[in-house]
Amino acid sequence: MAESFVCANCGEREWALSRLRAAYLEKGSVREAILGFKYRRQFHLRPWLGRWLEDGYRQHYAGEAWDALVPVPLHPDRRKKRGFNQSAEIADWAGKRVGVPVVEALRRVKATLPQARLTRAERLRNLRGSLELAGGFDPRGRRLVICDDVFTTGATVDACARILRRAGAAEVVALTVARR
Repeated sequence: MAESFVCANCGEREWALSRLRAAYLEKGSVREAILGFKYRRQFHLRPWLGRWLEDGYRQHYAGEAWDALVPVPLHPDRRKKRGFNQSAEIADWAGKRVGVPVVEALRRVKATLPQARLTRAERLRNLRGSLELAGGFDPRGRRLVICDDVFTTGATVDACARILRRAGAAEVVALTVARR
């Protein structure tokens, strides 16, 4: 197992997440696959990204009992424009292979700017008030894995974790295909 480390971005923050892990670095073919799937609708890449998320799950979380994989939600306007939620697609592919159900436990209630071009401080501000618990989902006592394609500062997955923890989740971790 890889050694733990705390990056410069993480050291001074108060995290709602217990852990945040990525399967790979966002470089080369991994980066190209993420961008192709997410922005160029290259759906044939879904199994690759799903398999890479599965790799991360098996490396970092497989020895523990988890109640659900929770994809990072898109605002309905962005989901309609894109035609799909890449996080949900990737989590669904991996969830079937690792035997953990996928639950869309969160929803975006405020349209936000895309995080990709924002600074760390802007990312944190951008997400305030943008997420809420999805109707009909009760996270109390559950151990949940938030799934996304990429993390840069961890702002998005941590904002998701904050909502789930406030609603009573026992533990919330995050897993992404890649990290910057």
